[in-house]
Amino acid sequence: MNINPINRINNITLRGKSEKQEPQTFKPQEDKLIKELDKMSMINNVNIGKKDFELNLSMEELEKRTHKDYLTTKKMLAADAPEYLELADGDKEALKHLVKAAVVLDKVNMQLDNPNNLQFKEYLESEITKGNEQAKLTKILFDAQKGVCALDRNSFMIELVKGVSERPGKGVYPQDLEKEEFHNILIAMLKDGKVDEVAKILNQRSVVERAGNALVAADYVDKFKDDFAYMASELEKAAETSTNEDFNEFLKLQAKALRTADPMLDAYADKKWAALQDTPLEFTITRENYSDELTETVVENPELKALLDENGITPVAKDFLGGRVGIINKKGTEAILNVKKFLPLMAQNMPFKDDYIQNISPDKESKQTMVDADLVAVTGDVGEFRAGITLAENLPNDDKLSIKELDGGRRNVYHRQIRLITSEDAREKMKKRLEATLNPELHKYYNDEADHWFTVGHENGHSLGPKSGTEGLGKYKSIIEENKADMISLAMVDILTEAGMYTPEQREQIIVTYAADNMMMSKPTLSQAHRVRSVMQNYYFIKEGAIEISPEGVLNVNIDKMVPTARKMLEEIIQVQMKGDFTKGEKYVNDYFVWTPEMEKMAENIKKVSKTLNGKVESPLADKLITE
Repeated sequence: MNINPINRINNITLRGKSEKQEPQTFKPQEDKLIKELDKMSMINNVNIGKKDFELNLSMEELEKRTHKDYLTTKKMLAADAPEYLELADGDKEALKHLVKAAVVLDKVNMQLDNPNNLQFKEYLESEITKGNEQAKLTKILFDAQKGVCALDRNSFMIELVKGVSERPGKGVYPQDLEKEEFHNILIAMLKDGKVDEVAKILNQRSVVERAGNALVAADYVDKFKDDFAYMASELEKAAETSTNEDFNEFLKLQAKALRTADPMLDAYADKKWAALQDTPLEFTITRENYSDELTETVVENPELKALLDENGITPVAKDFLGGRVGIINKKGTEAILNVKKFLPLMAQNMPFKDDYIQNISPDKESKQTMVDADLVAVTGDVGEFRAGITLAENLPNDDKLSIKELDGGRRNVYHRQIRLITSEDAREKMKKRLEATLNPELHKYYNDEADHWFTVGHENGHSLGPKSGTEGLGKYKSIIEENKADMISLAMVDILTEAGMYTPEQREQIIVTYAADNMMMSKPTLSQAHRVRSVMQNYYFIKEGAIEISPEGVLNVNIDKMVPTARKMLEEIIQVQMKGDFTKGEKYVNDYFVWTPEMEKMAENIKKVSKTLNGKVESPLADKLITE
């Protein structure tokens, strides 16, 4: 997944997300649907019963954070978008059901994120009916970040409720479970022969609760049974009218996987989804595991790790769930597909390629599909606007059974409405940022479309390099993987230019645009994998003389040194991944996660021209379809 850093400029920055605007209350149509779902499945709600909350942000802070200068907006397809109007009637009908299915993931993922989310949402709605202006503004931020706690673009944790903080285990573990107790419980359970129970606790698709002195895990499908059944029904309805048979087959497989807690059912659906190329519509249940900071800590405990290895248990961080509904843009897809013929060349040029297995074969047809999607709705994990919003995703990830057991492929989906800069205001902000941060002689090379080319390289980079064995890197695995994908994109630029994918001019644009977009407006926390990687790269490139930040905070780029430096860093990353050793991964991250005074000065310059702290998504077409 690539979460972009500006556009990275004002377009999309936050968890790695997008650009924004004025106060709005939660969509009434969406609320209506979720309330009906709540009636069907109150047993799934983490907290039962009414609860009062004390709002944490002052009116002054709320008015600032909800102002259009600070809260940017990304708009999905309009209700009368040509892309929608040109669809066949059957696909229009199917789209309605796909949106209704996707909206459910807002409710489900909010529970995975924090057990207070649903009740707090209900509390805010109640207070708003009473005329509580503080609740009204708080609701705007809650809807944008889809939760009570989230990091903003300055890496500041926004806590909307007093006394409610974000926990390492989010909502997938008991709120009072600390790391040391967690490890001790697992050790005791393993010594007591409860191997299957521990394996279920440490897999990516379960919610964990206390059971006396032990822990017990429930599969997502069982935990959210009624909600998933509703989604399955909507997908089945969509499959009745959609005009593409391959897409319909996928929808039916996905619906089946939502009804029964069997990981192999998801694997069959994933394999079919990853093979989709020529379909009018896009629907995805995304499953990515960047948010869980507790599961992978088990590799830090030598006794526990030895017991896990002895019992053949590989811990995998919990998946958080998102929904994506879109219309495939044929022109954009055609342009992106040009890279597919170069994937074997990229695989052939990977460092130490003979020492590991990668998803892309140097000498075979690539099991990689790619589409450019005009977005109708992004929900759940995909739609959270937390310090940024997702530009594109390469799924399924290597931990999924479709990859491990079925030899399935992967699929890249690119998000047009999130990456495109269409307003004059946004372009003016971009110009001001460049003036404040980039050597004037390099402005001619900056091209926001080059950020998209770089993203295409990044997403395909996830399919290259070691296919397995990186789980031992624990909490550093995601940081290192995202770093790898970036360095593949940059390290391959000269090879792809020579092969004809890029022109010499595009080569220079990609290099300079990457360097300019990689600058940060604050030092991130270690939980922000996509941002930590940027700091690591900047420090590494400074040490190698490929970039320089002046004492005034202005960036200069040595174009000729950029690609060789990326190649050198990539070689080091691959070696760390092949070893799969936690201590080596920790040392690698700590060696380069260095925030220098020059970076701080650059951050000050960025803040002078960009006030954006958070963002929100508006989905007019989806809102219309929900009510039909």
